[in-house]
Amino acid sequence: MSWRRLLLASALLSSMAVAQESAAPAAAAAPAAVAGASAGSAAAPAVAWPEPVGSKAEIMPLVTQSLLLDLVESGNRAIAVGERGAIVISDDRSNWRQVADVPTRATLTAVSAVGNAVWAVGRDGVILASSDAGEHWQVQRKDPWQPPGADAGPSDARHGAPLLDVLFLDERHGFAVGAYSLFLETSDGGATWGERKILAEAAPAAAAAGGSGKWTFSREELKIEDESEPHFNAIARTSDGSLLIAGERGSLLRSRDNGANWQRLKLPYDGSMFGAIGFEGQRVIVFGLRGHAFETDDLGDNWKELATDTELSLLGGTKLANGGVALVGANGLVLLRRSAGEPLRAGAIDPAGALAAILGIEGGGAFLVAGENGIARYQPR
Repeated sequence: MSWRRLLLASALLSSMAVAQESAAPAAAAAPAAVAGASAGSAAAPAVAWPEPVGSKAEIMPLVTQSLLLDLVESGNRAIAVGERGAIVISDDRSNWRQVADVPTRATLTAVSAVGNAVWAVGRDGVILASSDAGEHWQVQRKDPWQPPGADAGPSDARHGAPLLDVLFLDERHGFAVGAYSLFLETSDGGATWGERKILAEAAPAAAAAGGSGKWTFSREELKIEDESEPHFNAIARTSDGSLLIAGERGSLLRSRDNGANWQRLKLPYDGSMFGAIGFEGQRVIVFGLRGHAFETDDLGDNWKELATDTELSLLGGTKLANGGVALVGANGLVLLRRSAGEPLRAGAIDPAGALAAILGIEGGGAFLVAGENGIARYQPR
């Protein structure tokens, strides 16, 4: 696949799972090739490798130490999702068990919950849904890549593209975003998903009132180098109902009407943002490449950069009370501020590994983190 070598927003983690899954068929085929060679002219029969998206997830004894990419709370339960279709749940935030009969082996990159209703998205455009806080799952959508026929024209890059984030406003209305500006929407709880090309629909945002005009962009300035369809890496909602999508190479989109109409923005930084968190009013924090994090109080008309004192990429985060935030990233990095007026303070978890998600527990006194080394508890000092 060309997918710009799968350099997606959350690729610092999800690409590890992609590589493992992609390597498995080759490894399995090697013995057959050797056998065919040793048998002279009698070639070994080809064995079709099952598509991961349509295969059930396997139970893995060390699943809580494997690559896990997102965390969410559903009712009284915590849920984590990750590589090879792994979904693990915990009722006490200490003991975890893998859910049986998950109907896909595709790597799951993100999860969202409204009460006991939960949705998870991932590779091959897969969307799973659960109505009982993650105990049982069904496939709502899948779109594995298939090579075009001999007489086919250029294929749509979004076909087979991975989904990188999911957000539900209530049990009916939700969004999923992914590679190549893939944007999906549902108004029936995921029974049907419709695709929209919101990048083409979006108008450039006007400059902030009373500003210098530097936030007004021409069509040429709005182009992100040679990327006409930047990856959408994260979607967040603020308390006033506004939406913001953060993506590749400083690309942003916002909506003030629950996703009906979109405007295109650009950060004062050309690097990719891997996450977005919505707060009260129109406050949003986006974060990503090389430790960059930005905050806005007006949904992107103006931005200020947060001092992170790191060049490690930031991959996940969660909001806390009073405008506080916790961010995680490479090398076990944890950045924490308890309220909007405080600076970010750095900590780390051992053993160090890339962290993809963080979830507050015990009233924010402790945290669950998930990433390259599975799930762990983090207790700030």
